[in-house]
Amino acid sequence: MKHLFLLLSFSVTSTLSAQTELDLINAINLDSLTQTLQEFTGEITTNIGGNAVTILNRGQANNELAGDYLVEKFNEMDNLTVTTQAFNTSGLNVIATQLGKSNPNDIYIICAHYDSVANYCADDNASGTATVLEIARILSTQCMDNTLVYALWDEEEIGLKGADYYATQANNNGDNILGVLNIDMMGYDGDDDDDFDIDVRPIANSLGMKDDLVGLLATYNFNLNVNVVNPGTTASDHSRFWNQGFSAVLVGESWENNDQTPYYHSSGDRFSTLDLPYFHELAKLIMSYVVTKGSLVSVDNSLTVSPSTLTSNMNNASYQWMDCSTNLPLTSQISQSFSPTASGSYAVEVTVGSCTELSSCVDFTSLDSNTFKLNTIKIYPNPVSSTLNIEHSLNDDLRLELFSIEGKKVLEQVLTQKLTKLNMSQFSQGAYFIRITQNEKVFSQKIVIGE
Repeated sequence: MKHLFLLLSFSVTSTLSAQTELDLINAINLDSLTQTLQEFTGEITTNIGGNAVTILNRGQANNELAGDYLVEKFNEMDNLTVTTQAFNTSGLNVIATQLGKSNPNDIYIICAHYDSVANYCADDNASGTATVLEIARILSTQCMDNTLVYALWDEEEIGLKGADYYATQANNNGDNILGVLNIDMMGYDGDDDDDFDIDVRPIANSLGMKDDLVGLLATYNFNLNVNVVNPGTTASDHSRFWNQGFSAVLVGESWENNDQTPYYHSSGDRFSTLDLPYFHELAKLIMSYVVTKGSLVSVDNSLTVSPSTLTSNMNNASYQWMDCSTNLPLTSQISQSFSPTASGSYAVEVTVGSCTELSSCVDFTSLDSNTFKLNTIKIYPNPVSSTLNIEHSLNDDLRLELFSIEGKKVLEQVLTQKLTKLNMSQFSQGAYFIRITQNEKVFSQKIVIGE
């Protein structure tokens, strides 16, 4: 759970922003990706079922730990229904479904295979697996109009068996799958040209999927160059969906330019051989497609924060304020605004229809008993162009801090006189906050430097 640390003594209000598609794209975290990559390839130990284990190999005879790891990872996330799909005596797909709020029958699949042919196999295909988990980690906290399926296939390496079974069953069941984005090997860029491939064929709306991905490259200015491969390869799981008449594409490193990993299908395919910035950028592109097609439900989970009150910015909703330190509801606090009577960390659950979203936690400091009396400290003129006067009637020295609007401290000094003149022309024009303290007492004020 995120914590946003604020100096809430400022005598202005501030707003915590709701999450947009761009926010969610930028939430793709390289540290999180690399942690999963190293755990899933046996570079570092991980914890499964309460035990420290090493997942060194994900071949058909050694895949049980890998499957258990994926199930536990998905089960740690909210709003997902996690299932396993045994399709023969050794193969096991791991699938997590996030049901759409408005259009539950409209299904988009983001997928990768998780089995391997040797030890490690970071690029093939822990890279795709880690990306599916990371996207699920982020989007499972959101309400989506359409259903998202996060699918990790087994036995790709011996005949695309897991994806074939699922696609056949989906066709037999009449599932309304609108797009399948398959990831297979997305971490190697040997010539540093940022090229990647989209493999596509004119089947169902696959070309439309390709067009959407290419459009997102420009929309969000990703540092990537696309090669559209048509007719694309059938040597990965997406082709089994083509066989069943579904729209599908493959996204991955550039085999088209012979820039695939030289450690393909060997134990030399290690975490250390990957181009992490390239991998991160591709993961963000893939997220942009999934979050766009999933379609965020319009719930504003942002807050407006004043020195005494927290207010949800979503009107005409249901509210439940939470104590973040205990993760428990404040049962009597169900209004749009909440005035804490004690310092603490708080959030609000906002519910619109069947969709509930939780705001960020706010660390709120109650200053009622520790503020200076009115007019004890005077700061003028405001706005100020050159000299700022700070006048007080107290006997002891005061400590002054000046913060930029972003919260960066740009000045700190002790006020030894009852009238202090500060030269403000040394700072850039804009809004700042002054914070003055003496023992436990606090005074804050927004000032503007400019003409």
